[in-house]
Amino acid sequence: MDTPIFDCFDLNYKSPFGAIRQYQPSTFSLRFPKEWNVTDPTLVMFRPGEKERFIPLDIADTTTECNVFTCNFNPLHKGLHHYYFSLMIDGNRRYVKRGGARLGVLDNGELFQLTVFDKDMAAPDWIKGGIMYQIFPDRFCRSGEKHENVPTDRIIHENWEDTPFFRPDDRGIIRNNDYFAGDFKGIESKLPYLQSLGVTCIYLNPVFESHENHRYSTACYEHIDPMLGTDEDFEHLCKQAKTYGIDIILDGVFSHTGADSIYFNKFGRYGDHEGAYRDPDSKYKNWYCFSRYPFDYESWWGITTLPNVNENNPDYTEYICGENGILQRWIDKGARGWRLDVADELPDEFLDNLNKAVKAKGDDKVIYGEVWEDASNKESYGVRRRYLIGGQLDSVMNYPFKEAIINYCKYGDARGFEDGVMTILEHYPKPSADMLMNFLSTHDTERILTRLAGEDVGWHDREWQAERYLSPEQYVYGLSLLKCAMVLQFFLPGVPCIYYGDEAGLEGYKDPFNRRCYPWGKENIDMIDFTKQLAGIRKASKAFAQGEMKFLSCTPEECVFARIDKLNREAAVIFLNKSKYPKTFKLDDYMKGEYTDPKFLRKPHESEEKTIKLSPFDYGVLVCSI
Repeated sequence: MDTPIFDCFDLNYKSPFGAIRQYQPSTFSLRFPKEWNVTDPTLVMFRPGEKERFIPLDIADTTTECNVFTCNFNPLHKGLHHYYFSLMIDGNRRYVKRGGARLGVLDNGELFQLTVFDKDMAAPDWIKGGIMYQIFPDRFCRSGEKHENVPTDRIIHENWEDTPFFRPDDRGIIRNNDYFAGDFKGIESKLPYLQSLGVTCIYLNPVFESHENHRYSTACYEHIDPMLGTDEDFEHLCKQAKTYGIDIILDGVFSHTGADSIYFNKFGRYGDHEGAYRDPDSKYKNWYCFSRYPFDYESWWGITTLPNVNENNPDYTEYICGENGILQRWIDKGARGWRLDVADELPDEFLDNLNKAVKAKGDDKVIYGEVWEDASNKESYGVRRRYLIGGQLDSVMNYPFKEAIINYCKYGDARGFEDGVMTILEHYPKPSADMLMNFLSTHDTERILTRLAGEDVGWHDREWQAERYLSPEQYVYGLSLLKCAMVLQFFLPGVPCIYYGDEAGLEGYKDPFNRRCYPWGKENIDMIDFTKQLAGIRKASKAFAQGEMKFLSCTPEECVFARIDKLNREAAVIFLNKSKYPKTFKLDDYMKGEYTDPKFLRKPHESEEKTIKLSPFDYGVLVCSI
């Protein structure tokens, strides 16, 4: 029988698609050849650690091809659920489980997943359909203005094009104390440029006082790092950005502080008797866990410059999450939300308190988490996380999409791409999926251009990575692949997030070479124009804000998919030719009769009414009525 027994991506077998709200009924169906002697079909649904619910399926249809058995399930509890089917065939007990990403197979598969989320969960409208831009503040743009109270132990590059320092000093320590002096005034000067890219949200890497250039070693949460400007400069940036239709979200680093901080003060920068390391009576001492005071203490991944905090210490929680605490303080100064560094290292209780603090300032305030895996079933430190069922994160950084896009564009892994995208969409609540942070590179990964066209970094050290660039041939080929990747990034569900400089053709291997300065005056103008083109198309259709996803074709050489907005009865259909050869697409082969009145949002050079002709590495977009 060609008809699957069960397909969790297909509405004929499971409806509605994907995660469901608490108390939202769903329907499950199985299909078997008529000649099979099937009896006692049962849906077995359970939450990890709890008893199963057994729900019988009744015969609902006896077509000429197969018998259809159906049942309804009403979820009473939020959280992660698993399920499979039990039945008898010819008097023998058999089981239908998951084989691969979607299909039901007899006996030897995995469990299916069902995410049940809060019935009132919603994504803020302002973030959906927009475009995000990630800025590593020290390396984006410097105004040249002199700033007060900058510590004297910082090394400032005169040449904006220098390679960041990466070699250890005489003591074998990588100091991270070289700066390029990017600042808020510099960002402010580039707001017209960001607006021209269609940017609606800036995600800033850490901006608080810190004595390392990455600023993930927070020295004081209460003030902006003086090299970036003042607290008032931040407020002014937020206000100015708002005039360009741009909001700002901040990077919250709450699992650890810097050892060189007002809270820990290991090196005495803040006085001889301040901070947990130097004062056993410090009000901050119980934030940290010392095994042998003061010399041995818990630190982030063993990096002693980053002492871990006990997030659930009442004083620390109050300081960060309390009324007028750090979270609310910076929202009041203009931020519209937070991205949480290493969210999987923040305990549930702390995330609950954090959510309450942020949402007390309005449901429009957003909370993103850094989670590298599937966040719906993530376990960390022996605990099953509940990030995306309501009351914690709104959404996450979308590493699974990033890897799926790269493997498709670079290696032609069509099955992995389709399954990877649809699995995340099936597992995540739709409000979370609509605002996923869809990036191709970040401050923690290689630049996308290098990843697509360069030699794999493998185990090569920093000396190898430092001054290694693409050849002219690799660069041209990389740009072609990058354009394909960006088409997918901009038009899949979620919010595209451009890592500063990706749109200008910046390349680089891992930290710190992925954090080179933006190449002002040496940008790849063609890539910038291409980015603007994608942004214009994205803005032209509401289907990109919240439309459902449907693959129409996906092969190593082509990808055709639709974003379907049933509320506004509109669909956008994207055609991507990922091959090195021209390709012709006949619309009737993909769009059937459900899409009517097609109009081009992006028309290729040679196209007819029923045909799209695409050059190598080219794309077309239609908008249709449904």
